[in-house]
Amino acid sequence: MPPVDWSKALQHLPEADILKAVEGPRGIFADRMEVSTGGAMIKRAPNDPAWYRGGLWHDDKTINVPGFWFMSWYDVSVGPNLAAYNFVRKTAKGEIANQQYAIIAPTLHCGYTRATENTVVGERSMGDARLDYNALTYGWFDHFLKGEDNHVLETMPKVKYFVMGLNKWQSSDTWPPQGAQPMTLYLGSGGKANSLNGDGVLSAAKPAADNPDSFTYDPMNPVPSYGGNVCCTGNAVTGGAFDQRKMEARADILVYTSEPLREGIEVSGPIEPTLYVSSDAKDTDITVKVLDVYPDGTAYNLDETIQRLRYRDGYDKPLVWMESGKVYKVKLQPMTTSNYFAVGHKIRIEVSSSNFPRFDRNLNTGGNNYDEEKGVVAHNAVHHSGQYGSQVTLSVVKK
Repeated sequence: MPPVDWSKALQHLPEADILKAVEGPRGIFADRMEVSTGGAMIKRAPNDPAWYRGGLWHDDKTINVPGFWFMSWYDVSVGPNLAAYNFVRKTAKGEIANQQYAIIAPTLHCGYTRATENTVVGERSMGDARLDYNALTYGWFDHFLKGEDNHVLETMPKVKYFVMGLNKWQSSDTWPPQGAQPMTLYLGSGGKANSLNGDGVLSAAKPAADNPDSFTYDPMNPVPSYGGNVCCTGNAVTGGAFDQRKMEARADILVYTSEPLREGIEVSGPIEPTLYVSSDAKDTDITVKVLDVYPDGTAYNLDETIQRLRYRDGYDKPLVWMESGKVYKVKLQPMTTSNYFAVGHKIRIEVSSSNFPRFDRNLNTGGNNYDEEKGVVAHNAVHHSGQYGSQVTLSVVKK
């Protein structure tokens, strides 16, 4: 590739011409190839058979070798990697299922070995997150490849994970850790959860009446990505934990915050959002971000997710469109983290319809998106009541 300012290049429309616009080489992203290879990657639907050809691993095939899995909390793939780790532990043959080990560091993409005595990821200090990766890796290989009786497995837990906020390594035989229990918080407001200055709340009880929170999503002015769990975006997105308050000044971000915690809690495992939404657009996106809010108001992002609503019934199902005035239940793909919310901290989620360019923006037309240059403005709403139990379920580890 020639030098590219990706913060500008990724804004190009139509998306199919991004590489062409920066005079990049032709390739599977946008090339018109033979049908047998699946065509241009950007044109593929999620259920295209072409995804099952080439270099991607799918869970229709089992893995039957010992595994040492390395992940990091601010990597784009930590959720899928943990799902794959659990899949192999469940499906591998015989003793191999028990020969799977994982380390989850509080760093950026593939950045675990760059941890220091004071590991800062974005703006947040994680404390001393160092491990002796050479001793762990070479000891593991010496045992499994050379057959050395070096006792490395005797002190190696199945999962070694870093708890942010507590800033310490912990061990577990499983993921999520043993003792993790679901805790559900419900979204509520008086109908004005827009921005940090709104009235959105998270609480253990469903609101009695539905006061939906409405916002306008303009794909020509999407919510910019700020920090997060990213990889390989050049200068377009800087990964990690950043104070999100300047982003939360936008009216197209709904903000829901709990009361200050009276007891500290460790959240380690999946975080599952389920929202009830409506829109006047045929198709749009819903985004969710989970944050740890400090007593001084600093709001650090932990993880984020998105759902394109045409695929809300499943990526292998027929497309489903929205009708104006109807409310739809949307179960977003889980987020995942390990974070200790200390006494006085608050749990927050943000809801919007864009997180760009971390995710491509939905132009809201119901069209292909990749070959379109103009979008339409969507007026979206989140509903919350006894009937519409918009919620987020966290995995809380009981000590």
